[in-house]
Amino acid sequence: MKKGHLHLVLGGSRSGKSTWAEKLARQSTRPVAYLATCRTLNMDTEMKDRIERHRQQRPSHWVTIEDRFDLHQIAHEYKGYTLLIDCLTMWLANELAKNDIDQILDRLAQSMDALIQNDIEVIIVSNEVGMGIVPLGEETRKYRDLVGWGNQLVAQKATDVQWLQAGLCINLKKNGRTCDLDTEAN
Repeated sequence: MKKGHLHLVLGGSRSGKSTWAEKLARQSTRPVAYLATCRTLNMDTEMKDRIERHRQQRPSHWVTIEDRFDLHQIAHEYKGYTLLIDCLTMWLANELAKNDIDQILDRLAQSMDALIQNDIEVIIVSNEVGMGIVPLGEETRKYRDLVGWGNQLVAQKATDVQWLQAGLCINLKKNGRTCDLDTEAN
């Protein structure tokens, strides 16, 4: 069975992650499905406007998946596709509302394996949330830790990992090899 490809795009808020990930998806020769992980119910006006802008900027021939969070099932439905998941941090927040951290990380690992095994080219956008001060509240620390562990899990399984800062890209992992002083970084 052919194996898929996992590409992680990391960065902070407004770093250019989503734009970069969409550019990668546009280069694909496969059909593209866009998994939007933000729930569309009970949102404020600003978030509704933000989602609508995202919808309008995507090519009309892309399949958009909204209000679905079972990555394992999606992996079986979109075999052979390029799947852009935007973003992992929202998916993790949704999971944290109903599961404990170990369950979430197990589910994430199983889902990543299913996506790869079903010959899906996966592009995952995720936020780096651990570069600031330690949050004061327990719930916020728990979420920050979960995102960090989730990013590490996905990065380990990924073939390519890129860091975006101010719209500029740095390769952290390319073709399964960690980029360091002995390998080409860009």
